[in-house]
Amino acid sequence: MTTLKIAKSLTQYWKSFEQHPKTTWRFSILGLFLICSIAFLWNLGNTGLVDETEPLFAEAARQMVRTGDWITPYFNGETRFDKPPLVYWLMAIGYQVLGVNEWAVRLPSALAAITLSVGCFLTLRYFGFFPSNLIADSRQKTRQLWLSAWIGGAIATLNPETLIWARQGVSDMLLSGCMGTALFCFFWGYVEEGRNTTKSIKNLSIFQLFLDFSLPNKWYLAFYILLGLAVLTKGPVGLVLPGFILISFVFYLGNFRQILQEIKPIVGGIIFTIIALPWYILVILRNGQTYIDSFFGYHNFERFTNVVNGHAAPWYFYFIVVLIGFMPWSIYLPLAIFRCQFWQRSFWRQQPRDHQLGLFAFFWFACIFIFFSISVTKLPSYVLPLMPAASILVALLSSEFILQQTSSISEIRTDKKRGILITGGFNLFFLVLLGIVCIFSPQFIGSDPAVINLPEVIEQSGLHLRAGIIWIITAVLIAWILRYPSQWHWLIGANLAGFIAFFVFLVNPAIFLIDQVRQLPLKQLSQQVSQVEKPQEELWMIGFRKPSVVYYSDRPAYFYTVLDFFKGIVEDQPIYHLFDSIQNRPNPSTIMIISRPKDIKRLGLQSQDYQIIDQKGRYLFIRVEKTILLDRVLNLS
Repeated sequence: MTTLKIAKSLTQYWKSFEQHPKTTWRFSILGLFLICSIAFLWNLGNTGLVDETEPLFAEAARQMVRTGDWITPYFNGETRFDKPPLVYWLMAIGYQVLGVNEWAVRLPSALAAITLSVGCFLTLRYFGFFPSNLIADSRQKTRQLWLSAWIGGAIATLNPETLIWARQGVSDMLLSGCMGTALFCFFWGYVEEGRNTTKSIKNLSIFQLFLDFSLPNKWYLAFYILLGLAVLTKGPVGLVLPGFILISFVFYLGNFRQILQEIKPIVGGIIFTIIALPWYILVILRNGQTYIDSFFGYHNFERFTNVVNGHAAPWYFYFIVVLIGFMPWSIYLPLAIFRCQFWQRSFWRQQPRDHQLGLFAFFWFACIFIFFSISVTKLPSYVLPLMPAASILVALLSSEFILQQTSSISEIRTDKKRGILITGGFNLFFLVLLGIVCIFSPQFIGSDPAVINLPEVIEQSGLHLRAGIIWIITAVLIAWILRYPSQWHWLIGANLAGFIAFFVFLVNPAIFLIDQVRQLPLKQLSQQVSQVEKPQEELWMIGFRKPSVVYYSDRPAYFYTVLDFFKGIVEDQPIYHLFDSIQNRPNPSTIMIISRPKDIKRLGLQSQDYQIIDQKGRYLFIRVEKTILLDRVLNLS
């Protein structure tokens, strides 16, 4: 099909939807709902909770429902001060509505991801274009806004980082949802004030600006509310990151005093404080310095300044995370950032506010990336909140190029064509490399201590071949498109088709496969505990610390490494501290143990020393006399 025919058909389509805007809105909402449902809700609760983190949140939420204590989170009889309570509260509400199950655990994350996708779509629909003299006609502008919204909504939903954390019952996606929607609301309020502001503030001091007790507009109000919820989700980072982004943005544009007057910091601060502060006061009053040291000291300050839990990584770690976590769209990010031309400060300062979304997205992306690159503790989930900004940047670039190439607005500049060609070449190379890596992945996938022969399991499933074929076919399609400059506007569409195929035909089956070989055995053994336990009989897990045992057995468990049984003897200290229950509760005299056969053997236990209750996967579920276990360990030592 020639470019002329494509342009003609697209023009006819544009005219059709321009004549029926309500139908276009219905079509768009239906399409976005379909994509979000497949990405975030499809089979959401049909697999078990994933160790190590997800069951910690799930069980802490269940304890809130059970005990009625909605202030102090508990897991396995101990306080859990890792995160503030909003995610626990939402899960607990889910338990009361849906029952105690995986759906209720993961639904807050899924809904947060859906909200982000909708926010990205709507923001791009109204402000989704780079300032350009080429697209001045109102109809062309409307067409680009729709293109930006469709592309941005799709890639904000369909990228690995978002898909992974939207389907996990942890706090990361909820933080990203609260923070992202807060930033969207700020930008909407910023644009609204830009259209309405006529008052000069040149003669007002900073002190006078702060003493303005009038209400900000509805978007700024929503910004403060969502900011408070972000702090209730993950602590100070929910305020620090948006603050870093907004201060950088407004100082760059030189309108700090004007924005300060608009946002009404005193009133906004009061709203924020009413939402965010009461729980912190209550939990500190109840738990004192222990909470302050644990949450603010260890889980916030130390994570930024020191390596926590062994999560160290080199300075370039997040370049790799964004490359993989935002694939295949990450290939287009450098060109999208370059197109933003953030270095042209005078140009951006002259633009009306509703033209500044690209610059805002750049600061959103850059500030989060820089902040966590400086942080000493590094985890892939930390940069999740920058994914909406990356989606906006790529959507703006793509919509502009597509509209220019499929219309008669102007000839596309040679340097822009060269940039698309080079980026498309990297896109092709990346997909070919990805396909090859997928095909040969069983040969270099490491072993998993919780799975028997993981590389063999993957090879037998054929999923690696399926993934490789999908990406190789997508690469061939990209190569064909690159041969014909008139077809380059299909590059994003080809990547989107490949990613949808990858998700439907690989990711979804892989989730069930990994659940079957990794989580299901432990889940089934844990659920048997209530059926076979004796009154007051203890449950131990030796060799692993899998919190899902506590969740699925619905009872406390003791976690030990094999070394724990010998550490005391090596240090000339009695080992009996591990067996206090022998003296304190002589009945029952047995304990239930979930472990691996090799770990049980390392404790000196022989098959005649214990009763096998069940065995699944790598795990053995046994009952043993406490005195026999103590005797074998002492004799072995």
